[in-house]
Amino acid sequence: MKLIIQIPCYNEEKTLPCVISSLPHKIDNIDSIEILVINDGSTDNTIKVANELGVQHILDLHYHHGLAQVFRKGLERSLELGADIIVNTDGDNQYKGQDIPRLIEPIIRKKAEMVIGCRNISEIKHFSFGKKILQKFGSYIVRRFSKTNIPDTTSGFRAYSRDAALRLNVFSTYTYTLETIIQAGRKEIPLAHIGIETNPKLRESRLIKSIPSYVIRSVVTILRIYLMYEPMKFFVKFGALFLAGASVLGMRYLYFFFLGPKRSGHIQSLILALILTVIGVQLIFTGFLADIIAANRKLAEDILYRQKKQQLKS
Repeated sequence: MKLIIQIPCYNEEKTLPCVISSLPHKIDNIDSIEILVINDGSTDNTIKVANELGVQHILDLHYHHGLAQVFRKGLERSLELGADIIVNTDGDNQYKGQDIPRLIEPIIRKKAEMVIGCRNISEIKHFSFGKKILQKFGSYIVRRFSKTNIPDTTSGFRAYSRDAALRLNVFSTYTYTLETIIQAGRKEIPLAHIGIETNPKLRESRLIKSIPSYVIRSVVTILRIYLMYEPMKFFVKFGALFLAGASVLGMRYLYFFFLGPKRSGHIQSLILALILTVIGVQLIFTGFLADIIAANRKLAEDILYRQKKQQLKS
């Protein structure tokens, strides 16, 4: 069984040696362990340092793509290299390489296809109070959307079986963490998680440049993935709100028309009720159309999954 540890890197010449030195060289039931560094257009000596450290595989992307696309390209290369299990860890030395044997154990034992290393957010000293609240609330929302029980959905310390890696499709250009959990939950990929500790901070996060920006991008990502997998529920519920508003206004119009002191029709209420009714009906029909598109997308993903498996076999 072959394990590939992939490390996305963007200007990590200072932290990469710490990351590499902590990685295990031998794990029970694993025949070979190889390291893949994905260089995301670094402008420092990341590639040189990786070569000096004896990294077996280096994928140089030449220019900056962003974390989500780097992760996707790393999965693709790991699969091409024949990985049976893929571990993703960060190049900033946030996670402890010593936890990798525990991280992949559920996959080796056939108990899960995807395993998340979950941090105890409350105990991370360099996280501000606001960031801790945001991380916990974000994880709660993702759990609701994905129908999973992962405590720390933003952790990048993860393990994937070969089959899970083939079934995941990353569309986001910002971060893969939320998207892949929602996909795994919706595709019923067996998930597990383990508790982990983190190393002291060596540099500031490049993903979270500001809390408002992170919140907006995360909400957009969650909503986008939810719409891909549950468009009918979203549009029907949203349309029902408009129809409910139209019903209230319609009853108000009828009340004043028949029982009002001046028997005034309050035509404004009627007009607004008609407008809300049209919008509500359109949203519900949009839900039906989106559901058909979602069904076609699922068929396309199944075809893509089989094609990727066939290509990797040949």
